[in-house]
Amino acid sequence: MELSAKKRGALASGATYYGNFILMTAIVFIPILLVVFGSFKTEQELGATSPFSLPANWFNLDNYINAYHDGGMLVGLKNTVLLVAGSLLGNVLLGTMTAYILNRFDFKLKKAVIALFLLAMIIPAYTTEIARFQLIHALHLYNSLGAPTMIYIGTDIMQIYIYIQFLEKISTQLDESAMLDGATYFRIFRSIIFPLLLPATATLGILKSVTIMNDIYVQNLYMPNKHLATLPTSLMSFVSERSSNLPELCAGIMLVLLPSIIFYIVFQRYIFKGLMDGAVKG
Repeated sequence: MELSAKKRGALASGATYYGNFILMTAIVFIPILLVVFGSFKTEQELGATSPFSLPANWFNLDNYINAYHDGGMLVGLKNTVLLVAGSLLGNVLLGTMTAYILNRFDFKLKKAVIALFLLAMIIPAYTTEIARFQLIHALHLYNSLGAPTMIYIGTDIMQIYIYIQFLEKISTQLDESAMLDGATYFRIFRSIIFPLLLPATATLGILKSVTIMNDIYVQNLYMPNKHLATLPTSLMSFVSERSSNLPELCAGIMLVLLPSIIFYIVFQRYIFKGLMDGAVKG
């Protein structure tokens, strides 16, 4: 029995959907699987076998032990935690206050300010890198945790628009009632607005944390001192100009990935909930 045109179209659509899903899954996970396989192999085994071949000994943890000690993972974890905490604190304070002002107040050049924020999102980051590098030097922040902290705080413009979306769902009658009771603008922000923005803050905080923990460019460029190494930049210790220990590097990559994976698994429902709340306007 021949299938109707409608059924053939549905089958073709389903095949395309699942085909694209399988392709994207393979693109994402195959590189990770290769790193996992390599982290359990010796240098000789990695050079003699295919990257896709399974390790001969899944219980070979020598690479992980060496990566933990040689890469200074404890120092990297400490610096990463300090960097994430400082950046999140600045992001939350500046982001919520800026969004509150842009949403609740009317002032001259307000549209120009919003346009400048939008322009900052459009301009490629590399076009301002030289000026930013010189500015960090002039502020005597180079080779300190303050350099990437300031950069992470000052480059997250998208969060302002997400906060504004949340603020538009908060009735201005709450502000007016508080003002009738004698509350100042700062008190309104601290006691009413900021607590109501916690869902957005949790979502943005989680996404920002994962971004910082996975960034190697800014941290390596502005903190080359090995005592300031973070989890991503600690991987540089496994690579030299002449040679590199690929199995230990693979093990180091897995150790660096582990906090981000655990972080995402634990907080994924808050990420999706916050993004949906911000996208659907009440």
